Amino acid sequence: MSAQRAELGEFLKARRARVAPEDVGLPGGGRRRTPGLRREELAQLAGVGVTWYTWLEQGRPINASGQVLDAVATTLKLSPVEREHLYRLAEATPVRLPRPTDCASEAVFAEIVEALDPLPALITNTRFDIIRANRAYNDLFHDWHQLPCIHKNLLWCIITEPSARAQLLNYDTEVPYIVGRLRSAYAEHIGDPDWETDLERLQAISPEFTRLWSRHEVAACTPRERHIVNPTAGELRFTVTELAIPAHPDLVLFVETPADDTTRARLPQTRREPADRLA
Repeated sequence: MSAQRAELGEFLKARRARVAPEDVGLPGGGRRRTPGLRREELAQLAGVGVTWYTWLEQGRPINASGQVLDAVATTLKLSPVEREHLYRLAEATPVRLPRPTDCASEAVFAEIVEALDPLPALITNTRFDIIRANRAYNDLFHDWHQLPCIHKNLLWCIITEPSARAQLLNYDTEVPYIVGRLRSAYAEHIGDPDWETDLERLQAISPEFTRLWSRHEVAACTPRERHIVNPTAGELRFTVTELAIPAHPDLVLFVETPADDTTRARLPQTRREPADRLA
């Protein structure tokens, strides 16, 4: 059984457990060993064989047509991003591969990101490793990167840094969202040594991440607010915008824009003196 097929099986089980019988017109109540639909119930509702669906959920190397996967997705009430995730795992749609390009270099990225100052901005890959960040971002989130890291990673710092956890006021919604984005991207990187090593390390040091990762929840890019409290400027609200970089499909540009006039007025208070940046 391949790692990708195993991931497909775990995703299907997690989504099946989320659907209550009464959600799909079946009688509710009664005792069930596990929550959600039984395999035979899902197979019947989707119009597929019980044995075939069982093998799919077990990760066996069986062919799954788009029509059959669509029936399973509809029965499981998958969202568009979850449906796309299912197709990728089942290898029913072509994987979008990064194309070699000379459209931009790291030096160009650095100049573009710095040009967005005074708006905090950074570029990450889909694993949330921080590739480039401008001074406005580094000043605003300086306290979020205090512990020694193998590499700077947005998710790692939010989960493991005590100061980040304390300063991110909407932590309970932001972290599950980021983990959902990570799970979506993982479908194209299953078996990649860098990805697998990072995931193993993060699960080893964070029971919280392990719990969220085990849910197999996926998320699409969604405009949202990030609500933080800064030691100098106080409470701030930012609209987080994510911009794709077509020439480099594995990279994302994040820009934090003040969500209200109070944040816009207080933003200059987050800047640090040049001498402090060298400390």
